[in-house]
Amino acid sequence: MKHIDEAKINSLLEIEPEPEEIEKILEKTKRLQRLTLEESAKLLSVKDEILLKKIYEAAAYVKNTIYGKRVVLFVPLYISNICANSCLYCGFAANNKLAVRKRLSIQEIKEQTEILLKRGHKRILMVAGEAPSSHRNIDYYVDAVKAIYAAEYKGNKIKRVNVNAAPMSIEDFEKLKTSGIGTYQIFQETYHEKTYRKLHIAGPKSDPDNRLDAIDNAFAAGIDDVGIGPLLGLYKPDFEILAMLMHIEYLENKYGIGPHTISVPRIEPAPGSDYASRPDYQIMAGDLKKIVAVLRLSVPYTGIIMSTRETAELRDELVNLGVSQISAESKVTPGGYEETDEHNKHMDRQFSLNDQRSLNEIAQSLLAQGFLPSFCAACYRKNRTGETFMDLAKPGEIKHMCDMNALITLKEYLEDFAAPEVKEAGYKLIENYKKNLDEKSLKLLERFFKNIDNGIRDEYV
Repeated sequence: MKHIDEAKINSLLEIEPEPEEIEKILEKTKRLQRLTLEESAKLLSVKDEILLKKIYEAAAYVKNTIYGKRVVLFVPLYISNICANSCLYCGFAANNKLAVRKRLSIQEIKEQTEILLKRGHKRILMVAGEAPSSHRNIDYYVDAVKAIYAAEYKGNKIKRVNVNAAPMSIEDFEKLKTSGIGTYQIFQETYHEKTYRKLHIAGPKSDPDNRLDAIDNAFAAGIDDVGIGPLLGLYKPDFEILAMLMHIEYLENKYGIGPHTISVPRIEPAPGSDYASRPDYQIMAGDLKKIVAVLRLSVPYTGIIMSTRETAELRDELVNLGVSQISAESKVTPGGYEETDEHNKHMDRQFSLNDQRSLNEIAQSLLAQGFLPSFCAACYRKNRTGETFMDLAKPGEIKHMCDMNALITLKEYLEDFAAPEVKEAGYKLIENYKKNLDEKSLKLLERFFKNIDNGIRDEYV
């Protein structure tokens, strides 16, 4: 597989560092410095509970120093489960006879978006299976993104559409960029070539290098905001994490920047897939905790996404260790966001979910822990992406802009959608934030808040 040196990764996995080496690495992380592959491998090797606790403490320090207490909220919107690939772990596999195929019309996409807007969502991850090329996928994607942005509910509109879709040509990526997307996201699933070929038995996805090249094509098309990740459980987790970090090093060396976000989903049972119920590698909650913490220390300025595959309790814990973005009240089937739950009982899913809380409940949980729920998309709209974002993030300048925009979007949510107890907790947190603002920032925030009270929405700095 391109850019992935399996022999080097395996040699790094054999390292047994002394406790003093771990302490030295952790001191480096507190200076917010990027780790080498070898240093990351040493942290992944730690099993001693005392050292693990120190890793978690360092991860919490780095996360709070760079991101503060903000947690970005988004929701996935599946527009099609038609797929040309046969992947042994996926409910959308082309050879899965149990799946009921559905491709939403542009009107249906707009209607689904309106339902999400009514619940308070402002950021969408649009997801689609890899349909045969005869379906003119890029035209469908562009029209779908436009429909999502066109939807409106009482002055509220979607602020950002990220896209999780199959590899495309540079020309098609250029078309996708013109639709106004935020992040282009694609998962390699597994970076271990033998395992990749075993699990992807048919379709365009069976070529691992074609999938790996998707990020290069996106960069070549001018999309400098990308997201990557493995599907944990397909192969050895430490190998996957080091391989992903090796992929990131390749991107940094070639393009000057790595991914804007990384995701670390664990495999979950899927309709029609025996493999998904009995994966080759069991990833326990403790394993995931360590992975998230090590990633926060290894690539300190990169966002880490955690989906509703995980339980509410574990997600609440992981936002303290490095996770900076979480999905809310997800449905993983096209047309899943209906006004009643009865519809969804009979819908096929791509995989099983564990955190079933509403957006309101998740916001309440975050506020109770002192976190600032954020629906902000200002960086994308101000072209603070790619290298520009990192230039602001590394000296700490981006944090103040993000806090301001997060407070603005939180007030919008509290006024328009929050339950009374969430509204009370939200305004209490806002008042605490105000105490730490300088006079200029406080005046600016109060101006934005007054505009919200007067019915104005979607302002940002």
